[in-house]
Amino acid sequence: MAIRVCLAGATGWAGSALARGIGRTEDIELVAAVSRRQAGRRLGEVLGGGAGDGGGAGGAGAGDGGPRDARGLDVPVFGQVGEALAVGCDVYFDYTKPEVAKANCLAALGRGVSVIIGTSGLTEGDFREIATAAASAGRAVLAVGNFALTVVLLQKFAEIAARYIPQWEIIDYASATKPDAPSGTTRELASRLSACGPSKLGIPLEKTQGLIEARGASLEGSQIHSIRLPGYSISAEVIFGMPDQRLSIRHDAGSGAEPYVEGALLAIRKVGALAGLHRGLDAVMDLG
Repeated sequence: MAIRVCLAGATGWAGSALARGIGRTEDIELVAAVSRRQAGRRLGEVLGGGAGDGGGAGGAGAGDGGPRDARGLDVPVFGQVGEALAVGCDVYFDYTKPEVAKANCLAALGRGVSVIIGTSGLTEGDFREIATAAASAGRAVLAVGNFALTVVLLQKFAEIAARYIPQWEIIDYASATKPDAPSGTTRELASRLSACGPSKLGIPLEKTQGLIEARGASLEGSQIHSIRLPGYSISAEVIFGMPDQRLSIRHDAGSGAEPYVEGALLAIRKVGALAGLHRGLDAVMDLG
């Protein structure tokens, strides 16, 4: 039986690529989509993949999925998450905005549905509340700041480095129009590094001469510097320093959303086997 998915943010940059990706699978079925601006339409019409053209001209994977791709997009678009969840699903996938994502996820958990969060910008307080709700519902929540395989490797390599190098800082790059800072990718990275303890500062922040803001934001023991400029997509870099030596580990994303699709499909396939809140795609990967 196919895994039934409700996808919020299905007409967005990442959501539309995922919707087309689901349409190319045999074991996952998209049953409902959420987009306030496109409510009342069929998703295939919105994405240009009506019921006979293979899933959308010009989109990720357009034309290569045949009739199955088109069927995957022939689902209703709802304006509210509650309406979409009423259709019935196994997994709720959130690609929306941080100001609504928590409420969406809590609503899905309230219906006994497993949740995947692809939305960035949620706070640690948000995640604590979501974790409590997941435990109460007996369901899983998988929060992933970035579904790209290179990001998973960045996080793993950084965790290894932090065991041996006690000083690091994180640089968070994104486009000028990205509203949240730091990004979900770097928030997740800081959370993982915190398990190794806080980065040791050569000079305590309170003893900084000049503007303390120039030292970046402190998050879970890491200093993070967010750059928002045209020309960037999403990049994350963690720099480790030791006397007379330096290690830099960096991920750079391209302009398309296709690199995130396979990771998102893997999360959908695996989230049902989890329980409680999990952070990062490696929660469903065998990385040793």
